[in-house]
Amino acid sequence: MTSPYDLVVVGGGPAGSTAATAVALRGHRVLLLERETFPRYRIGESLLPATVHGLCRLLGVADEVARAGFTLKRGGTLRWGRDPEPWRFSFAATPRLPDPTATAFQVERSRFDEILLRNAERVGVEVHEGSPVRRVLAEGGRVRGVEYTAPDGSARTAYGRFVIDASGSTSRLHGEVGGARVYSDFFRNLAVFGYFAGGRRLPAPDSGNIFCAAFDAGWLWYIPLRDDLTSVGAVIAPEHYAAVQADPRAAWRDMIRACPDVDRLLTGVPVATEPPYDRVRVRKDYSYGKRSLWRPGMALAGDAACFVDPVLSSGVHLATYGALLAARAVNSALDGSLPEERGFAEFEARYRREYGVFHDFLVAFYDMERNEESYFWSAKKITRVDGDEAAAFAELAAGVASRDASVLGAAAAGLGAAVDRLATGDGRGNPLLSAPVVRDAFRAGNELQEQALYGGPLDGPDPARAGEPAVAEDGLSWVLP
Repeated sequence: MTSPYDLVVVGGGPAGSTAATAVALRGHRVLLLERETFPRYRIGESLLPATVHGLCRLLGVADEVARAGFTLKRGGTLRWGRDPEPWRFSFAATPRLPDPTATAFQVERSRFDEILLRNAERVGVEVHEGSPVRRVLAEGGRVRGVEYTAPDGSARTAYGRFVIDASGSTSRLHGEVGGARVYSDFFRNLAVFGYFAGGRRLPAPDSGNIFCAAFDAGWLWYIPLRDDLTSVGAVIAPEHYAAVQADPRAAWRDMIRACPDVDRLLTGVPVATEPPYDRVRVRKDYSYGKRSLWRPGMALAGDAACFVDPVLSSGVHLATYGALLAARAVNSALDGSLPEERGFAEFEARYRREYGVFHDFLVAFYDMERNEESYFWSAKKITRVDGDEAAAFAELAAGVASRDASVLGAAAAGLGAAVDRLATGDGRGNPLLSAPVVRDAFRAGNELQEQALYGGPLDGPDPARAGEPAVAEDGLSWVLP
């Protein structure tokens, strides 16, 4: 089999566009196959600073995203946990993110995703829309390309030295890398969501924040997309499946009415009638990972690889970060700076570490809500570790997934101080989210921004991570120390 392409990417969403662009920027020939025609609808509108100021700058699209007029987001506001009043966190709580990088956007994914895809075309990616991939082609244990259907209905074949499947949660190809999807035992929830034609906003300067509010059945998100458009969704437990299946729209409205913190923001506001925002949609069992993320010649990225509960808005971050890791492995193999096996092992290890940090942190976050005890006692029950509750939470949220034993002692001490301030503070800021252990949960995002803004991390490598390859100056590949 000849390989006219260096990389074939399946899927044109944020993960696919990221992987394709990052490889094309190195001068390699890239084909991207997308089954739909853009613009198209997707859920997941709340971004993190790492995506806006890190990933988008590495791809050369940050200025266009900034000019698009998306709603500015400075952090998040939550009605969650033992405090009956809403509390907020600000990205600016991390001193490493000075203004204006301590911000993100609420985006209409149809517009944001198209910006990324058209940018991929501009840097040389060959993009074929309306071209669903039918199957993977392999020879001698290695993936060599794909078969797809062209817009005219004809069957086509595309060969490449590497294939990245970024075709989303409905991927038909992810099984080709081996191993099954493993759904989380903890996050077996249901999401039912829709849109309103407007809605009240939080007081400035937090008017663009995502608002998450817990109630008896689960929690609601409230995302201000435009002055005349608000995304509202309920994430609820399995016992509510029957009501949602019987009448999704009625169940959605009932969930909103059951949460006064959100309901009062929508009093007198009509539901959206503008397509595609006029529908109420349902998604279930959406937290999962894969036993395998790559095989010779092929890797998974984005929702084809994994997804975790959206309360911290990590979806697009995990998708684009994982795609960047895969692109680094491809670029490193193509230019000979790192052997393929080493590069993709690095891709998988870092991807799993980032996913694991978010997953384990959210287990504690949810368990806090479902029990009467604090965040920290709940974390101790989950981990069954010796020591106090702050240390248990630190091990759960930072140490296990990050493999960074050197920070555990300092993180536990910082979190212990945060517990005291949370119990006695009279402000509406929650010091939990400015504690070192929580900042460590966003370690990869901070490093991604620093790579884009300063050419590399501001801090040196941790001793536990000193053996890892270094990131090239442009952020698009790895090099051995």
